[in-house]
Amino acid sequence: MYISVPATSANLGPGFDTLGVALDLRNEVEIRRSRFFSVSIRGEGANNVRLKGNNLFISIFNEHYRKLTGRQEKFRFTFYNKIPLSRGLGSSSAVIVSAIAAAYGAAGVSIPKEKLLNLALTYEPHPDNITPAIMGGFNVALVERGIVYSLKKEMPKEVQAIVAIPDRPISTASSRKRLPKRYTTQDVVFNLSHSSLLTAAIFAERWEMLRIAAKDRLHQSLRMEAMPELFTLQRIALDNGALMSTLSGSGSTFFNMVYAKDAPRLEGVLKERFPNFKIYTLNFDNEGLILRD
Repeated sequence: MYISVPATSANLGPGFDTLGVALDLRNEVEIRRSRFFSVSIRGEGANNVRLKGNNLFISIFNEHYRKLTGRQEKFRFTFYNKIPLSRGLGSSSAVIVSAIAAAYGAAGVSIPKEKLLNLALTYEPHPDNITPAIMGGFNVALVERGIVYSLKKEMPKEVQAIVAIPDRPISTASSRKRLPKRYTTQDVVFNLSHSSLLTAAIFAERWEMLRIAAKDRLHQSLRMEAMPELFTLQRIALDNGALMSTLSGSGSTFFNMVYAKDAPRLEGVLKERFPNFKIYTLNFDNEGLILRD
């Protein structure tokens, strides 16, 4: 059995815990029944011994497989990881959704993507990453009474993403502690209006409006203070062709959307100015989670 899940970029500026988009950078897992339990990791996390002994995927997989079959069997798991760990590109969400889907696949039980999304909510209470990971494309999502409601927009090839991945993480837990417990009415209205315009602009493919629409007052600047060079990166990206430039999730990766024709130039500028960062030009992913026998 083969499972593949894309990386995601969430928040996208003002869409705090609500907006997310899937990127063509995938984690893949092969699972086979075996006489002995084994875990092999290639790519991101391959040298992390703790991942083999305390693997979130295995824990979630076993939990759901036992519920579905009443058995605990031995499998050989081979992970091919491309999504960087703890960098704001949805690595945890990719693990969660792929583990649940794999358990259903191994048990021979089909699962609609909508049901998978709501099961994943048990482990990840914010839908901005898990929704695009499952559905692909750009997604608007909210949770009402424990159910995820979402709408998807497929992303065209005329735009691409350029992600700038720093050489160190920003802790999601510590970055949330930076955020105030109360906001002014003016700041909340600012984000509501910008998030609404950002959503409408993407659905209408009015890319020229993204620069204004992607502004945020609730979380982004406070999180970026943990890595001040990100302010410089954002300014340089916007000065060199980025349609929008936002912190990816809680960071530390920065997400930039750009016309495909302008991507090579912006990638070159960012590589020159930030030699210690990994700079990737990526297509958007419209397929989401893939599961094959």
